[in-house]
Amino acid sequence: MKYFKHLKGVRDKYWLFKSLLIMKLIFVFLVIFNLQSLANVYSQQKVTINLKSADFKKIISAIQDQTNYHFVFSERKIPPAKNISINVQNENVTSVLDQLLANSEFTYTQLSNNLIVITGKNDVVNNKVVTGKVVDEQGVSLPGVSVKVKGTTTGTVSDINGGFSINVPDDAVLVISYLGYETQEVPVGGKTSITVTLVASSKSLNEVVVTALGIKKDERKLGYSVSTVNGSDLDKAKESNVAYSLEGRVAGLSISGTNGGPGSSARILLRGVTSFSAGSPLFVINGVPMDNTQRGASGEWGGADYGDGIANINPDDIESMTVLKGQAASALYGSRAANGVILITTKGGKKNSNFGVEFNTNYQADKPVDNTDFQTTYGQGQFGNKPLNAADALNDGSLAWGAKLDGSMVPQFDGKDHPYSLPSKNYIGFYRTGYTFTNTASFTGGSETGAFRLSVSDLNNHSIVPNSGLDRKTFNFNGSQSVTKKFDVNVVANYIVDNENNRPGLSDGPGNPNNVQFIAPNEDYRILAPGYDATGKETSFTNDIYVTNPYFAAYKFSSVTSRTRLISSLSGKYNILNWLYLQGRLGYDNINDKRIDITPTGTAYVSGNGSISQTNSQITELNSDVLINAKHDLIKNWVNLDLSVGGNIRKNTVDGTNINGGNFIIPYFYSLTNLPSRSSGYSGTPGQLQTNSAYYTADFAIKDYLVLSTTGRYDVYSTLPSSNRSIFSPSVSGSFIFSDLYHINGLDFGKVRLSYAQTSGQPANLYATAVYYNINNSINGIPAGGFSQQLPNLFLKPYTLDEIEAGTEMKFWGDRFGFDLTYFARKTHNEIINGSIDISSGYTNQYLGTGSTQNRGIELEIHGTPYRTSDFSWTPSFNFTYVSNKILHTDVQNNNVGFGTYRPLNASLALVVGMAGPQVMANDYKRDASGQIVYDSSGLPEATGLKPMGSTVPKIYGGLNNSFNYKQFNLSFLVDYRFGNKILSATNYYAIYRGLDKMTLPGRDGGVVGAGVTESGSANTTNVNAQTYYQALAQRVSALNVLDGSFIKLRQVTFGYSLPKSLMVGTPFSTVQLSFVARNLWTIMKHTDNIDPESGFSPDIRYAGIEGTSLPSTRTFGLNLNFKFKN
Repeated sequence: MKYFKHLKGVRDKYWLFKSLLIMKLIFVFLVIFNLQSLANVYSQQKVTINLKSADFKKIISAIQDQTNYHFVFSERKIPPAKNISINVQNENVTSVLDQLLANSEFTYTQLSNNLIVITGKNDVVNNKVVTGKVVDEQGVSLPGVSVKVKGTTTGTVSDINGGFSINVPDDAVLVISYLGYETQEVPVGGKTSITVTLVASSKSLNEVVVTALGIKKDERKLGYSVSTVNGSDLDKAKESNVAYSLEGRVAGLSISGTNGGPGSSARILLRGVTSFSAGSPLFVINGVPMDNTQRGASGEWGGADYGDGIANINPDDIESMTVLKGQAASALYGSRAANGVILITTKGGKKNSNFGVEFNTNYQADKPVDNTDFQTTYGQGQFGNKPLNAADALNDGSLAWGAKLDGSMVPQFDGKDHPYSLPSKNYIGFYRTGYTFTNTASFTGGSETGAFRLSVSDLNNHSIVPNSGLDRKTFNFNGSQSVTKKFDVNVVANYIVDNENNRPGLSDGPGNPNNVQFIAPNEDYRILAPGYDATGKETSFTNDIYVTNPYFAAYKFSSVTSRTRLISSLSGKYNILNWLYLQGRLGYDNINDKRIDITPTGTAYVSGNGSISQTNSQITELNSDVLINAKHDLIKNWVNLDLSVGGNIRKNTVDGTNINGGNFIIPYFYSLTNLPSRSSGYSGTPGQLQTNSAYYTADFAIKDYLVLSTTGRYDVYSTLPSSNRSIFSPSVSGSFIFSDLYHINGLDFGKVRLSYAQTSGQPANLYATAVYYNINNSINGIPAGGFSQQLPNLFLKPYTLDEIEAGTEMKFWGDRFGFDLTYFARKTHNEIINGSIDISSGYTNQYLGTGSTQNRGIELEIHGTPYRTSDFSWTPSFNFTYVSNKILHTDVQNNNVGFGTYRPLNASLALVVGMAGPQVMANDYKRDASGQIVYDSSGLPEATGLKPMGSTVPKIYGGLNNSFNYKQFNLSFLVDYRFGNKILSATNYYAIYRGLDKMTLPGRDGGVVGAGVTESGSANTTNVNAQTYYQALAQRVSALNVLDGSFIKLRQVTFGYSLPKSLMVGTPFSTVQLSFVARNLWTIMKHTDNIDPESGFSPDIRYAGIEGTSLPSTRTFGLNLNFKFKN
């Protein structure tokens, strides 16, 4: 078991300012908190009111809003006047009441617990003690039940035997409430003893959820598994990509991604590797599918992560996210839903509400974490020798095969002598403490016929990499209006302006500042600054010109990306009859990206004066759909039919251009106009596709406890041959709510469900069935076309995915405990893969429908509120997922399907028939029949060929969430875990090859004699120099770099406080909430030395589990403030 070390020092010129800011905020919080008791003494006694032509109730409400007093009165026994005018400033409540009731027939009596009773002057107010007991329908005592006097805060809770005692007026009404049960109001009258029987709440058992096509359904009747995450769980500890906020919260959902900086892409898998491409689930926002294309990702030759589509969504605008896991749940979305669906519902206004203003501000600091535990005994050099001159130091680079550190002065690459000892700061000091500052203002309102919400958000991020950051502005509008009594219109628009500066390079490519992580133990990262000499030429610190000086990469390389995006929808709903409506919807998603990449003059690996590349791309998607819905009893109060029939036309257009050139005429002037020549061509794969679809969904419900649902979708794909481009995809599901028929003590709700579904899909390549050409090549700057080497497949068919799902849900004891258990089995047929073909055909590859994948698994969600009182509640939840994946078939010969690699590792990923995908393929030690390692004649270990070492996708994952609420305080924490996955680690390789890993310490002085046998079978006795031995080991036996990626992490902690109303007196605020937030606090368990087990450089499944030369992980600490203004 490995544990994270404490953080080391972090160099950041802005840290003092940020520390002072945080200290001020903490001080304000503590002052407000400690003044609460003082404020309670005074603010409860005095009020400021200026009302004209108001009624009695409005004035009493104004007093209650400003104080801790609560009033009890009869609606029929209050002053009837409706034109009362009152203007008091900082007046005692008793004086205000005296003025209000002067010359009237009414008076007031002040009781304990800040209770004021208003009665007629001739009425008598008697206080008495009422005792009672609360039980459920089976007569079982209910502890922790809230018992309150209606209209007041006076109350108590039932004890462990369900008993209670309370002091109340004669005419009081007791409000009895308990989680999971219907609230009851019990008049006291002349009673002194009361027994109350609570009935299980139908609301808790009949929650409405959003399903496919935005159709709302009763969750209890669904025949498939869905999970909903509330927006309140996402908007405090914010992520620059909201997808990461789902980690550990939903059974079946796995979130991972890249250490690529703010807004990096997320790899999202629902129920494991569903297909060879293992794409992201379809995101649907307010009923409209949105594009989640990755804007660019690094691979084995380097690159950067430019984010994905879901990163554009502001978490402050999200009302809820609903995960449709199974195919029966998502089948109505067709091929795009093969990997599941995540529905996003944004916040909106409410009808009959006053104008409201809300402001949320969030500040978070990101502290880089040093996960390395490298050796600190030996310094820079080779074969036990220190550098003798600057040339030696340059050649030795980051190799730590030198002598023992002794504090002597040795020359470095800069020509100066530096101490041959550990510097005061290691490489982590190159990074700074990053921060993200997010502000969101929203405005809401509503009338009898309409409602709206408008929000404006600004996110400003400074990355942990110097000179890198993100700025994002979001504008969101959600408005609804009843045009007539039968016709409603809804408009939603989300506009995003996103600007990114200098996304850091990742993986094994030049221009990557993260190579600073592998400097030798005696090297001080600070001598690498500023990264260039007086002429502007890069200062190299190693003889490998492709290992860019980190300061030169951060401050001289340039990558500026901008995006504008509009996600919008217009829908109309006409209620023909009270059981029949017609709905039309138009959805539009338009993305415009522009990126300018500059390799500067003076770059070591560039012979000329640098280069520039400008890329413009556009993605446009238009969805038009119509739906008619009928919900009616076929047999009155017995059989109900809920039927929807509709159609959709999806049009998607991708376009892009690229202009590039090199060797600037005027050095350091980076412009396309400063090039001797330039080339232009297409960016990406431009094209258009269209899918025409018709679908239906029908639910038959018998007495609401037996439900049969069926759906069907007919798709016609433009990307497939005309003879094979259409397919019908059905689904059927059923649920039986047995708790409605059979009574079981303690069981409030019990359901079993079963479903079968089939979905279809089309090839990812638009031109899989056609001959096409490209013009990305040029001659003397003139575009030159060429035909593709891909052989078109004129017989390609849609692939299909079949899934069976079975499950059960149960809730006990008023929702104190509940669980949802699901089993699923899915299999793909005719999966479309890009297969290699005989080059003698004149082509190199062809898309074939020969692939097949199988997934089976179990999902478990446990939830409830086991303990609740009027002041305190504890709500834990736990989710667990087990997935078994197997590749059943690849191409015609069942060859391995090659995936990604990291260039120096002699290992890669691949899909292997009969095994879970993707597998790490690595060379292991060669062993004899008895298991001993075999060495060659030079004393170096021999290796096998590539063989499977395990899948990079976890078999087991999930999370544990706990939420505690006590009065105005709330505390929550989230732990997530992952087991059964492998990591292919470039960090491990470099640490061994360069002599940084502690495993390279044995043999430094006397050499290494490997334990094992020679090829002849005799014992190995050959002594090998340590550097020679370990470098050969790293290169030959790549299995050493295959690590166990399992972990348990404390993912998130939030601590919040809601200021009491008494503190709001004299302020413009109705509520103020403060929350301290933290993410990625502690790795409780891991098995990886020197790396974070979640580290990675690409969200692409082809590189899943490969890590190396990425940004260090971070710990995040922040403060969230939420203000709601008075109406």
